[in-house]
Parts: sequence; C-alpha cells; structure tokens
Amino acid sequence: MEILSILETLEDLVEKSVAVPFSGKSMIDKEEILEIVKELRLKLPDDIKQAKWIKEERQKILLDAQKEANSIVQDAEGKIASLVDEHEITKKAYEQADEIISNAQKNAREIRLGTKEYADGILNKVEQILNDTLDVISMNREELK
Repeated sequence: MEILSILETLEDLVEKSVAVPFSGKSMIDKEEILEIVKELRLKLPDDIKQAKWIKEERQKILLDAQKEANSIVQDAEGKIASLVDEHEITKKAYEQADEIISNAQKNAREIRLGTKEYADGILNKVEQILNDTLDVISMNREELK
C-alpha cells in the first residue's frame, strides 16, 4: 500500500529531524510535512475504495457459495427422487445426499469464514493506517501550537 510508504517517509523525516537542545523536541521542515500530509490525503480514498471492493467481492463469494450449496442440495434431492423405487439404492442415496449436503454446508461455511477474516484483516489494516495517520497529524498539530 502506498500509504504505508508515505507513513514511512514521514517517520524517516521525524527521525532525521534536528533536535532542539534541552527540550526533547525536534525541528522539522513545515513545508515537507505538509506535502506528505497532502499526499496522504490523496492516497486515502484509493485505499478506502479498495476496502469497499474487497467487501463487495466477499459478498459475491458468499452468494456464489450459497448458490452452489443450493444447487448441490437440489441435485441430491433429484437423485433421491429417482432412486426411491429400490430400497437399498434409496438408502445409499440418502447417505450420499446427506454427505453431499454436509460437505456443501461445510465448504460454504469455510468460504464464508475465510472471506470474513480476509475482509476484516484488510479493514483492520486500513483502520490502523488511519489511526496512525491521525496520531501523527495530532502530534504535528500539537507541535505547531
């Protein structure tokens, strides 16, 4: 992500700043900081759009998984109906249908959980970046005061 790179640049600028003796503070080029903040503002919407896209993709994956599970269930029901005539075959068909339904539900659950975790991870990273950026901006504003 470009925001992380910009934040690293900002961090480097702060770390390389000239220390003011006896104050624990540093002197930083105001124009350079403002330019970095401006660049951050420009990049944030892109990352937010990416997080939104991930959320939409997650929803599509969940819908596809549900459709696939429904299709598998319908296929299993069709097979069961066609094998009702023979008792032993019917018994085996029920067992297979249950197994297929169980596997489909398990796969759908795993896909759902995986996409939720992935989306949550991305959103968590974006949240961390935003919080870090706000902290840096707050610190810079405090220093300006």
